[in-house]
Amino acid sequence: MGEATKLKPMPHHYTDEDADRFLDEADLSEYDLSGFKPMKFEFAKKEARMEVRLPQHQFDALKRLAKEEGVPHSRLVRRFITEGLMKPRS
Repeated sequence: MGEATKLKPMPHHYTDEDADRFLDEADLSEYDLSGFKPMKFEFAKKEARMEVRLPQHQFDALKRLAKEEGVPHSRLVRRFITEGLMKPRS
């Protein structure tokens, strides 16, 4: 890739207003988006509570995995439950 076609790094935005202004004015095809990863947002209200007892080694593994993925461990558990419920049953 030549110097003339080099993509710009994404600037940091410290407020939502700053990010909105950038998106309104910028041509995103000029920026390097390779560091972005897909995100899922949870909008549904969490009304039900559940308590689950786990062996300590499973809980430690869950917390490690959640940390690697950059999410709270409770969100990771909800994702596991959602994925499990979506699998076809035989």
